[in-house]
Amino acid sequence: MPKTIKKIGVLTSGGDAPGMNAAIRSVVRTCAFYKIKCVGIYRGYQGMIEGDFKDLNARSVNNIINKGGTFLKTARSQEFRTKEGRKLAYDHLVKKNIDALVLIGGDGTFTGGMIFSKEYNFPIIGIPGTIDNDILGTNFTLGYDTALNTAVEAIDKIRDTASSHKRLFFVEVMGRDVGHIALNAGVGSGAEEILVPEENLGLERLLESLLKSRKTGKSSTIVLVAEGDKTGNNVFELRDYVEENLKDYDVRVSVLGHMQRGGAPSCFDRVLASKMGVKAVESLMNGKNNVMVGTINNIIELYPIDKAVKGHTKIDEELLRVSDILNI
Repeated sequence: MPKTIKKIGVLTSGGDAPGMNAAIRSVVRTCAFYKIKCVGIYRGYQGMIEGDFKDLNARSVNNIINKGGTFLKTARSQEFRTKEGRKLAYDHLVKKNIDALVLIGGDGTFTGGMIFSKEYNFPIIGIPGTIDNDILGTNFTLGYDTALNTAVEAIDKIRDTASSHKRLFFVEVMGRDVGHIALNAGVGSGAEEILVPEENLGLERLLESLLKSRKTGKSSTIVLVAEGDKTGNNVFELRDYVEENLKDYDVRVSVLGHMQRGGAPSCFDRVLASKMGVKAVESLMNGKNNVMVGTINNIIELYPIDKAVKGHTKIDEELLRVSDILNI
């Protein structure tokens, strides 16, 4: 018989992502629907260590589905990496009579949760919230769709000035380990070249591509660069290399940075967060533990959280091929 869940804690941890508030709202209101108490844990694991808790009800989460960021705040806790820190966190959960946790975040959040769950046999379920879309076991993570739309909108505006001045722009987007944002935003915005960590094109091929673009009569060029791309040490080095080797190019750099994490979540992210929150609470009620809620082929599924953390998402090879064809 699964343990009866009477009170669930919910937290957000690591980097913020659009849709986290929508997921919190879903967790809180699903708890209210099933007459389960819900506690918000502020500032992630650090707040759990310090006992920074607040009882939440259906009205506590009014008007947040459309808000970016996370009203529970977020933090990265070095103290939670220690046994002493985790013991303090556990003691606060016991004192507050919390029976299970919903963790909204990325691989770091899930790794900490797995260790904690194993040490104290404490039920956890993860909801993937990260704009990078780099969690195995789900086609989409919360915030990814919004970040893509933010990036495409910015690139469209950069294209206007690039065309007006016949310039080459290197546009850097987030993606330290994976190039999902760069590839999809690049295709969606018509970028002439896309540089991702999974595929090192090399500096010579980059020059060849730029020369080809110039010869075919393109009046402006956008090169989209994932921050983890290995073609150069950084996007500014790429600019310098092109300026040294292609003297007739007027080159600029635009780093979109943390603007990709902000803003109101897209409808897709709001709906996804809503479905994931309901699934998380219902799964805890059914005795599930150490799993992540994901979406596979538009169906909400559970996936072992250890596999989600250890696995690596793969770049869309077909979309890379499409990009090469359309760069003519």
